[in-house]
Amino acid sequence: MTKTHNIAILGAGESGVGAALLAKKQGFEVFVSDFGEIKEKYKEVLNKENIEWEEGKHNSDKILEATEIIKSPGIPEKVQIVQKALEKGIQVISEIEFAGRYTQAKLIGITGSNGKTTTTMLTYHVLKKAGLNVGIAGNVGSSFAKQVASENYDYYVLELSSFQLDGLVDFKVDVSVLLNITPDHLDRYEYKFGNYVNSKFRITNNQTNQDYFIYCKDDEAIAKALESKSIKAKQLPFSIKEEVEEGAFYNKNEEIVFNLINQEPQTMSIHDLALNGKHNIYNSMAAGIASKVLDLRKEIVRESLSDFQNVEHRLEHICYVNGIEFINDSKATNVNAVWYALESINKPIVWIAGGVDKGNDYEELIPLVKSKVKALVCLGVDNSRLVEAFKDVIDVYETSSAKDAVKLSYKLGAKGDLVLLSPACASFDLFDNYEERGLEFRKAVREL
Repeated sequence: MTKTHNIAILGAGESGVGAALLAKKQGFEVFVSDFGEIKEKYKEVLNKENIEWEEGKHNSDKILEATEIIKSPGIPEKVQIVQKALEKGIQVISEIEFAGRYTQAKLIGITGSNGKTTTTMLTYHVLKKAGLNVGIAGNVGSSFAKQVASENYDYYVLELSSFQLDGLVDFKVDVSVLLNITPDHLDRYEYKFGNYVNSKFRITNNQTNQDYFIYCKDDEAIAKALESKSIKAKQLPFSIKEEVEEGAFYNKNEEIVFNLINQEPQTMSIHDLALNGKHNIYNSMAAGIASKVLDLRKEIVRESLSDFQNVEHRLEHICYVNGIEFINDSKATNVNAVWYALESINKPIVWIAGGVDKGNDYEELIPLVKSKVKALVCLGVDNSRLVEAFKDVIDVYETSSAKDAVKLSYKLGAKGDLVLLSPACASFDLFDNYEERGLEFRKAVREL
């Protein structure tokens, strides 16, 4: 690729603007196009760097002059401008693919339907505590491309969504982590679970026998897919159901055992973990193996897994109000994430859920809801599928604002209960994103 090539970037959010900054630094002609409205903070960055941009439309003539197009992960491949580019033979890639060309850093990539952010933050925490020169990017933190343009890290821990993985061509991680695969975003995958599974496994693309693939052996979808996939990287499974020869497992003494060849085994009581719940044993195992692959000291791994503070909007304790605890789990945008949340709580629950339903099957939640949930408060524009799924199981109420949902939940609760916002749905019927939903929930709780 020569420096005279033009790059068009679709989408002017964190990912797109980061890609624009890196492309400009590398000497490319850059044009940024967003079919929606560009946030003021991003306009300021583009203007400061004299990067040409447009909003509210796609100038197809200008975009299709590009030698290469970088597409933001939120834009489906089926949109017209992307299809036109592909028909014309223009390569359409992700910001992750583009940024990967310009860094020599060691890369740890983490994906899965649930637990990605927690595991990414936890792994970053261990590496940072070990004194490594490490950045965190992908689906969390600043854009990967922006950091490659402005920083000089030796390591990156990357949270990678299926949408980001779909745009990879030559990109390779040194350590890949696959936590779990449950149905999610199927509207982007022709409603075929197999397509979504294949997307997740793209994290192993281009890996060699010098690299590592860390995965959950207990996950049925992963286990089934591995029967037909050829993974070149060294495989390191983790399990809470059985011992593994190399990787990590849970033993009868309620300990995690980390066991890597050429390293002395390390055990750690699950009661010393900073994060509670079965799902977080998995997350801690994955982060621990990734850290031990880098040959970090046992003491650092143990200490880091013990003192980690969880991320915002993921089982985040807000406060107690007259003996009722409020938990913000706004990041739980699918059924499986909600299952983990309900499973980890040992108090009577008033559950707030709802938003944009992505074709959810609520059946697997019914046993937990029956045994743990006092009432369901729906928060969304259209709550019909939630109502239909749970109306014969528990009392169901409907609201259309965070304030009303919190007030009603508080009224339905009693001392010793827990109000859980764990939506199982996307947020963009009432909110811009799950962060805004979580912040509105937090604000409403503080106002009680």
